[in-house]
Amino acid sequence: MKNTDLQNRKNAATPRGVGVMCDFYAERAENAELWDVEGRRFIDFAAGIAVCNTGHRHPKIIAAIREQLDRFTHTAYQIVPYASYVELAEKINQRAPGKFTKKTAFFTTGAEAVENAIKIARAATGRPGVIAFTGGFHGRTMMGMALTGKVAPYKIGFGPFPSDVFHAPFPNPLHGVSTADSLKAIDTLFKADVDPKRVAAIIFEPVQGEGGFQPAPADFVRELRRLCDEHGILLIADEVQTGFARTGKLFAMEHYNVTADLMTMAKSLAGGMPLSGVVGRAEIMDAAAPGGLGGTYAGNPLAVAAAHAVLDIIDEEDLCQRASALGDKLKTKLVALQDNVPQIADVRGPGAMVAVEFCKPGKQEPDAAFAKLVQTKALERGLLLLVCGVYSNVVRFLFPLTIENAVFDEALAILETVLKETATA
Repeated sequence: MKNTDLQNRKNAATPRGVGVMCDFYAERAENAELWDVEGRRFIDFAAGIAVCNTGHRHPKIIAAIREQLDRFTHTAYQIVPYASYVELAEKINQRAPGKFTKKTAFFTTGAEAVENAIKIARAATGRPGVIAFTGGFHGRTMMGMALTGKVAPYKIGFGPFPSDVFHAPFPNPLHGVSTADSLKAIDTLFKADVDPKRVAAIIFEPVQGEGGFQPAPADFVRELRRLCDEHGILLIADEVQTGFARTGKLFAMEHYNVTADLMTMAKSLAGGMPLSGVVGRAEIMDAAAPGGLGGTYAGNPLAVAAAHAVLDIIDEEDLCQRASALGDKLKTKLVALQDNVPQIADVRGPGAMVAVEFCKPGKQEPDAAFAKLVQTKALERGLLLLVCGVYSNVVRFLFPLTIENAVFDEALAILETVLKETATA
């Protein structure tokens, strides 16, 4: 089987709207490595867009899925429930930040989790409005697109979007947006566009994903909490990409002395199986009437079994600490390269949620072409990287937290070579 043959078949059989980054096709994967159908090896610093924090095909996850396969694969939890769903909800309730009684509901995708968080917030408050932020990404469903703060490629040609969604700028010090600027913009929204008493929720990512791995400043998160408390608004933390040890904590909100009322999760929750969830204050989670939440595949038993294994792996292999150690090593390497690579404008991110932003030397002008060239050259050498950011000038690093030290060092050597070559090209 050849990649070119599959590429031609893909182009003939599938729509162009499903954008595909690579022109090669996966045959197998193991931990932080994958091989294409022609036998070429790649080091995976994408991890399925932060889905495989516990690596590809972790033995404990495979064993958990196999055990569940021998029992049953589907009943629809809303028809015939099963203990593993309840047990997983109990674990999430216990481990999610916040010293209050919690409840958790499971769904299938991150976008579903976001949609249901908005539904719950509206049911609990009786209000329609939602405030989100520029650069934020919350999914490709209609409400997800409405909340997302980036037009291309997510919104082009798909409107109109649901109403009562408002955007404020997210803090971005490199590009001149301070916490004060963001808060002033929210105040302006309250004066010009929406009465705060009509706002059900403010939703934000503790670290923006598609927006360029921009961490929310601590003072910004504190002020969001204060604004929500002042106006009876619910605070929703979208942890779809930040969750499950990626930032050095099980959840990124643990980095703040602030708790959200609702929190969404997905991606690495089930180590490659489709599973998402919403956890929050029990009285808020109970606002929706029976039948108002759910889905045919929501809380699929195979995915739930995988999620139990993921939580065990994170504890047994101390992946929160490992995320911090690997992330620090990567950031140290990138900072040390700044003298040789003047295009490096910023190195940032908590734990192993690391990004490097490129701007034209001596300027604050984003350099998307440089980021793309770094990605292309790395791929030629067998290192898979992702580009992100409002200006598409950021390379983000999402290696599995279980990556072997030797493979990680090999990847850093490739990265160093590529950055130096690209800087002098």
